[in-house]
Amino acid sequence: MAKTSVIARSKKEPKFASRVVRRCFKCGRKHGYMRDFDMCRICFRELANEGMIPGIKKSSW
Repeated sequence: MAKTSVIARSKKEPKFASRVVRRCFKCGRKHGYMRDFDMCRICFRELANEGMIPGIKKSSW
């Protein structure tokens, strides 16, 4: 989990567009972020395995 102050800082409007830091809405992680789902890979996997993300299922072949 990211610190509360770091999450709050990332939500503020940046001075320049290139300074935007996208973070997971659930845990605040910035690495492994997926824009389509607005969350990190770890939270995505947890929610996908629980079936909480519609249209996503674990692949098997």
